[in-house]
Amino acid sequence: MKMKAVRFWSPNDIRYEEIKIPELKQGEILVKVEAALTCGTDVKTYKRGHPVLIKTVPSGFGHEFSGIIVKKDEEVKNFNVGDRVVCANSAPCLECFYCKRGEFELCENLDLLNGAYAQYIAVPKRIVEQNTLIIPNNISFAQAAFSEPLANVVHGIDKTPIKKGDTVGIMGIGPIGLMFARLAKLKGAKVIALGRNPLKLKMAHEFSNADIIIDLKKHPDPREIILSNTEEKRGLDVAIECVGLPEIWEKMFSLVRKGGCVHFFGGCASGTSINLDTKRLHYDEVKIISSFHHTPKYFRQALDLIIKGEINVEKLITAKMDMKYAKKAIEMHRDGKAIKILLEN
Repeated sequence: MKMKAVRFWSPNDIRYEEIKIPELKQGEILVKVEAALTCGTDVKTYKRGHPVLIKTVPSGFGHEFSGIIVKKDEEVKNFNVGDRVVCANSAPCLECFYCKRGEFELCENLDLLNGAYAQYIAVPKRIVEQNTLIIPNNISFAQAAFSEPLANVVHGIDKTPIKKGDTVGIMGIGPIGLMFARLAKLKGAKVIALGRNPLKLKMAHEFSNADIIIDLKKHPDPREIILSNTEEKRGLDVAIECVGLPEIWEKMFSLVRKGGCVHFFGGCASGTSINLDTKRLHYDEVKIISSFHHTPKYFRQALDLIIKGEINVEKLITAKMDMKYAKKAIEMHRDGKAIKILLEN
């Protein structure tokens, strides 16, 4: 049996091809992909490859998806053929040093699932057991597919000490930054969103409901605007960096008040470094945190937020395309012409 799938061959070379439908291994399910989303990680992978996602070439591509179970291994008991499901792109081993300490996002054997840009995807046993959830009938496949990216943000927000009334600044308002802004608002914060892209600035208002939106093209040095919108002009209570550039990490560190917190969420390129004022870090008691990936707990919490209607993720879909146009979709995402693109078979 054959299917159509997008495969990564080399940087800037992904192809929509006909390949064999995967054979199921022990404990696996075969999901017919109904909705898949573009992602910033996919864009980075498209541009330069990925040491974890792309182990061999050609390789499957895409990791945010939902669909219908069309086949299952006989060992699978908790799901049935016909179930509407959303699957995370990983699951912890539960046995390594970090898993035994409950730090599942740091699992030493975290094997990421890739290959959602296809008609079908085989979901490994570990993900079936820990990170596959039933989608309620009142939730669309497109909504459910946001569970994985939202789970990363739910994890990040959980680690960030945001209190009602705090002023939170968020630099970088792609899908992740926009979701951070929305969740910060749900916690009762005053949110300042900073970005350059007109579409994303518009969404900071319509989706995130940010209180203050700063266009960095018009205000390349936003320090005075930010300080003037904080209590006694002392600086942000919380600063969240969602860009992943060392110079932006440093800038966000400089914008928090004494006792404030900086969350470095955006992942910088390997080998880069930053310079921080140690006087500020110590004597001003500026807290620095970071968060990576998600866990089964946060994956469930993300889907729950979508089910309860607390975050209208579908607003982030700015284009819909047939799966065969995945290359065009990734390039649109890369060029800032879309926030999320829904790919459908």
